[in-house]
Order: sequence, then C-alpha cells, then structure tokens
Amino acid sequence: MNDSPHDLPRLLARIADALDRLAPPPPPPPDLSGSDAFVWQADPHHADRGTLTPVPAVNAVPLSLLQGIERQRDTLLENTRRFARGLPANNALLWGARGMGKSSLVKAVHVAVNAETRELGGLALIEIHREDIRTLPALLRLLRGLPRRALLFCDDLSFDPGETDYKSLKAVLEGGVEGRPPTVLFYATSNRRHLLPRDMIDNERASAINPGEAVEEKVSLSDRFGLWLGFHHCDQSTYFAMVEAYAAAYGLAVPPEELRRQAAEWSVTRGSRSGRVAWQFVQDLAGRLGVTLPA
Repeated sequence: MNDSPHDLPRLLARIADALDRLAPPPPPPPDLSGSDAFVWQADPHHADRGTLTPVPAVNAVPLSLLQGIERQRDTLLENTRRFARGLPANNALLWGARGMGKSSLVKAVHVAVNAETRELGGLALIEIHREDIRTLPALLRLLRGLPRRALLFCDDLSFDPGETDYKSLKAVLEGGVEGRPPTVLFYATSNRRHLLPRDMIDNERASAINPGEAVEEKVSLSDRFGLWLGFHHCDQSTYFAMVEAYAAAYGLAVPPEELRRQAAEWSVTRGSRSGRVAWQFVQDLAGRLGVTLPA
C-alpha cells in the first residue's frame, strides 16, 4: 500500500462520502391531507425512519352511543376541541377497566371534532403501535412544521420489566431539547394508571442507590400526561343503558324487559359487564334477528 499515514484522513473522508451516496435519501415530508387517519409503520432496519399508511375510514362509533362515560367523554371532547382550534391542550392518558370504551372514545372524539373543525383543516389521527414507541422521536421529526394538526394515539400502552422505551416517551411528552411540536398531541390508553408494573417499580427501589429517585423516575412517566381519565367497571343499570342505546340506534325490535333479560344472561356467561360485553351481546342479538350492523 503506497498511501502514507498523512493520507489516512483523506482516505477516510472519501469512504464516508461513498457511504453517504449509497445510503437511501431521506423520506419526503408526509402529506396529511389525503386522509383523516394514518398508521405509523416503523422501519425495522432504520430506527429513525418509517412511513404513514393512510386509513380509508376510521372504525369509530358515534359519541352518542358511548354510555356510562359521560364525564370522560365531555372532558376529552373539550380538550380535543381546544387543540384543534390552536388553543392550549393536554396530552391525555385514558386508564382503567378493560372494555369500558377507552379506545372507542378517542376515535369517536376524533371523528366528532373533525366534523366541527373541517374549515380549519381538521385533525389527522395517527396510530402508533406500542412496540414502535421507541421510534416516536423520528415520527415527531417528520410531523414538525407540517400545517395540519395531528393527534397521536397509542392503544394499550404499558411497559414490561427491563424495557427502556418509556424514556423515549418521557422526552416527547415533556422535556427534551426539541420538545413536542405545538401541532401534535398524544393520547394513550392503558389498563395501568402508572403504565409500569408494580414489581418493576419495586425492583428499581430495591436495587437503586437512591430508591426514592428510582421510583420517581418510573412513576413520573404518567405524571407527564396533563389529563388523566379513569374508566371503571359499570353497574347493571349502566350496562343496560349501553345495550338499549345500541338496540335503539340499530333498530333491534325487542321489548325492553326481554332485552334486559337477555342482556343480563349474556353478561353472566361472560362474567363481567362492560361496553365491550354490551356490544358483543348486541352483535349476537342482531345476528339472531337478521339485522346487519355497521362494520
């Protein structure tokens, strides 16, 4: 080899230039005008890349059909309206009992607010899967500076022992050098109020030099959501109200007493009462009556 040691920096620079030319070009800015909803598909080979896949139609029920969660509905609706109109709004964590309408509420609120603010451009709903949370900073970089406001949504968000992806979420929700773009808001649903399992927090307490600081590091993730909305198991009267609202909306002609009797029997076989159980009963009832329900 004839190159002298003094030529090494120049050789390394030529290699770096060649690698830059071989690397794929950065993706163009996404176009959020073609759809009201998208799914973020992270690139498994490049942590800082991904694509937004349009969703032709959001799978949402009308707000009026979500019974038993009126306070949560009104609070989230008002928060989303403010965001859509460029006013201050909070990231929201919807936590609590399974099947009580957490994700249904997010989608229903998005559809309702979009209908109200269409003249302002409306909101783009972007779903990010829980396993792609680590790529959230890359998604925000794509969205930064875009004119349309975006509502990021992660369903069933929680973290297991040993995971560190929650640190990416913490930096995005509050803090970090870049911070969250003003045109982006983050909504998440979870069965856990603090997103991390109790044993994970306890293990950190036992192994840390300063146990108090370790626990604070874990619990503070939920604190970065400005809005907490709790969802709890419903009583029988609320469950009946859910069933009756669905039956009326879809024209299921069953006498009220018979409808309640069948709904109660269905909930006993499932061992629980919730909005999900009410909807599953209505699907079964519609099938028996030969009535087609919306997909």
